[in-house]
Amino acid sequence: MSDTARKLLLGIFLVGVGGIATELWLLGHYEDLDQFIPLGLAAAGTAGVLAAAFKPTSVTVRVLQGVMLLFVASGLLGVWFHYRATTEFQLEMDPSLAGWALFRKAIVAKAPPALAPGAMMQLGLIGLAYTFRHPASRRGGSPGPHKE
Repeated sequence: MSDTARKLLLGIFLVGVGGIATELWLLGHYEDLDQFIPLGLAAAGTAGVLAAAFKPTSVTVRVLQGVMLLFVASGLLGVWFHYRATTEFQLEMDPSLAGWALFRKAIVAKAPPALAPGAMMQLGLIGLAYTFRHPASRRGGSPGPHKE
C-alpha cells in the first residue's frame, strides 16, 4: 500500500472517529457504563492511530490492530444492544408485534438507531486497512523501504 493511501486512511479514520465521538457526547451517550465503550474506544483508537503514524513500530501497529478489532466487536455488540432495546420499546408500545413486523419496526426506529453502531465496525475496518502490510509490522519493526 502506498504511503499516500495510508495517509488517506489515517485522515478518514480521524475525521470519522472525531465525528462519532462528538455526536455521542452531544447525545449524552454516557449515562451507563456500557455507553462509555465507544467513547473510550474513540480515544484509544485516536491515540493508537497517531502512535502508529508518528512512531511506527511493530508494537504500535499490533496494538492498533487490537484496538481496531475491538472497534469491530463493539460495533457488532452495539447493533445487538440497540436492536434489543428498540424491540423491547416496540413491544411495550404494541405487545402484539412479532416476527417480521417487530423486526421492521425495530430496524427503522430512530431511537436508539439499531444500525448506528455499524459505524464503529467501519472505522475498525478502516484502521485495519491502515495497518495492512504496514512496513513497521515486518520482522525487525523498522518502517524502512519495502516492496509490495
